[in-house]
Amino acid sequence: MPEQLAVTAEPLGTAGIDRRPRRALFLAGLIITVVFVNSCLFGLLAVLLRPGVDFWQGLLAVLYVGPVLAIQLLYFSRPAVRLDTRLAKGMLVVQACLAYLPTLHFEAALSSLTTLAAGSALLLFRPRTGWTVFTVFMAGTTWILWTYDDTWLGAVFDSITAIFYALVVYLLTWLARLVTELHQARTELARRAVAEQRLAFARDLHDLLGLSLSAIALKGELVHRLLRKSLDRAREELAEITGIAQRTLSDVRSVARGYRELSLDKESRTAVSLLSASNVAVRLDLEQVKLPVKLRTLLAKVLREGVTNVLRYTGVEQCEITVRESAGQVALEIVHDGTAHEDVPAETAESLREVTAEVSGHGGTLNAGPDASGRWRLRAELPVPDQAEPTETALAQAPGHWSRIDARNVQWTLTVVFILFGLSAMARAFMLTGFDDLWTALTENTWYIAFTAGYLIALITLQLSYFARPNVRLRSRQSYALLLVQACLTFLPLIPLGSTWVSLPSLFAGTALLVLPPLLGWTAFAMTAAGVVLVRIEYGTDFIGGFYSFASILNTGLMVFGLIWLIRLVTELGETRKRLAEVAVAEERLRFARDLHDLLGMSLSAIALKSELTSRIMDIDTDRASDELLEILGLTRQALTDVRSVASGYRELSLDQESRSAQAVLVAADVQVRLEIEHEDLPPTVRTVLAVVLREGVTNVLRHSKVERCEIAVRRIADGVALDIVNDGVENGRPPKPERPVRVEAAGSGITNMSDRVAGLGGELTAGVEADGRFRLRAVVPV
Repeated sequence: MPEQLAVTAEPLGTAGIDRRPRRALFLAGLIITVVFVNSCLFGLLAVLLRPGVDFWQGLLAVLYVGPVLAIQLLYFSRPAVRLDTRLAKGMLVVQACLAYLPTLHFEAALSSLTTLAAGSALLLFRPRTGWTVFTVFMAGTTWILWTYDDTWLGAVFDSITAIFYALVVYLLTWLARLVTELHQARTELARRAVAEQRLAFARDLHDLLGLSLSAIALKGELVHRLLRKSLDRAREELAEITGIAQRTLSDVRSVARGYRELSLDKESRTAVSLLSASNVAVRLDLEQVKLPVKLRTLLAKVLREGVTNVLRYTGVEQCEITVRESAGQVALEIVHDGTAHEDVPAETAESLREVTAEVSGHGGTLNAGPDASGRWRLRAELPVPDQAEPTETALAQAPGHWSRIDARNVQWTLTVVFILFGLSAMARAFMLTGFDDLWTALTENTWYIAFTAGYLIALITLQLSYFARPNVRLRSRQSYALLLVQACLTFLPLIPLGSTWVSLPSLFAGTALLVLPPLLGWTAFAMTAAGVVLVRIEYGTDFIGGFYSFASILNTGLMVFGLIWLIRLVTELGETRKRLAEVAVAEERLRFARDLHDLLGMSLSAIALKSELTSRIMDIDTDRASDELLEILGLTRQALTDVRSVASGYRELSLDQESRSAQAVLVAADVQVRLEIEHEDLPPTVRTVLAVVLREGVTNVLRHSKVERCEIAVRRIADGVALDIVNDGVENGRPPKPERPVRVEAAGSGITNMSDRVAGLGGELTAGVEADGRFRLRAVVPV
């Protein structure tokens, strides 16, 4: 049995399914249902508990409430329903009529229905029209309340509460719909980001390869004409073709490496692991800096090289790695207390020169050497560019995006909601003074009004300045401490105020659900509601009053929780979309690097090889030299086609054509080839992957081995197809050692590219030295 190295790879970007939007929609729907049902239930109970209300009047009230609530829950509150249609506007007209008609029978008892219609109007229309319709609806509701309320303070209280509920209807429904839109728009964002990246690919390919390949084609035509006229001149031109091909191949490899994104976080974890294994105490301090892909990759390279150099020193006990950003510059520092080996400085200097040149190419600086304290310090500074990445450009152009304008509008509306909440509580405080005249209430109860206003303002300010901000970390000691402050502001006024206590316990209840773990949060919520009910009963409230208090806290507490939670979730989903788009761009960059290496590596190698061959045989066999030149021209044209295909998208390759090309290239290199291609019709993706593996495998044979014989076979197996490339060369210049397992710790880019492609189809790539000393590359792909 041959001893083999199994090379497998997981497809890039296979992230877990984001289940937050589904959970968010379920929870948002539950909150919306509870809040809307409760708000309608208050009015319905007010009708049913009236003295003298008979069965038919109660049934009429139910018939008014039911359709209005059903339209809201089953139509306007469903994220999948389009609201920019005539049907939606017709449903709003029906809902509004059913919401205002109960005034004819029940006065202001069912006025809460109108808040549903007003909130829905903001959803249906553009902002200017929506706020106009909202104002008209709220003006009608206010007129009803001022007409039928017994006191003006009661009318003020009910009017403020109605506007508060209408805005909550709009915010809760709109945020729930926005969660769905953000989740659905992720694919569009990734597509736009990839399109931007492809434009960058096209520019890079044109600048890098267009002129070189065109020059090779022109010089090939010239050499073909010179074969019959001047062999010396033809030989000079062939030498230039060989040089251009070799330089271009080097450029292709460097670009392919440059487009492979390295993770700074992953490299830092690897560095800590390596240093810790060498008994070095490591202090890692990486500031979370938003950097372009190329800059992140370059810093990861510097970090990798710096840590490699640390391991070349003796006596290293401590090492510090830091990344900081300030004044438009990002700096990476690696500091340690070791001393260099006597035989290593040259190697260290050479590696540092390479990294320094790359850093300088990006407009940065890299310095390495002992600092004032005698420790060895490597410091790389790079400017952070101002131009947007493709991901950011796509994010700005994506439909329905969570933009700064959206965030500003939501924060402004949320601020108004909480201010109205506080004003509603203040109006209730005036009602408890027992005076209908405002001036009398202020002068006779100055201390009570000032004290109540003070702690209500403190509660609202704390909520808006901290807990309602979407970027605040809620699970923290600071949040727990401020939650305790909020609890004190809510319940401590009970001591001086007693029966006239007015507060906002629902703020604390809703915030506790956000800050505390679920079990503790719901426990605090339930205890708050129960505590308020007990306080009301203690001061003389009957059962119905206690029930209203409990239902009110449940309603407003869930409102507070739902509004802030949905705003935070929308913000997080916006960031998640950006990260997913970055993953899509990274995958596209990897695809580009892989295709560039796979498609052009062999062509350019073959051009260089055939140019050298033509130069050797042109004096001996002019006809064969002419044929080789024609093949060089064909390879050049194919390479130009490949350049365009890499920039435009995934290219389907012909397995038969690649096998013939591989045979021609190997024969030109004086390699005896045995070709056996036995396959029936294969899916295009399988054919393309096998063609890529064949091309890369043959390229590696020519590059790494001293080969005399090579066998290429494609055969159908039980549940798939197998490609074998076997040669008798010496891999990497080392004699084969079949008695020991062959281990490759860091596979080359060719092996990695092939394994990525094969693994993407659920297959496996193996490579190793067999017992007879031959090297076998085998790819098995299921069909």
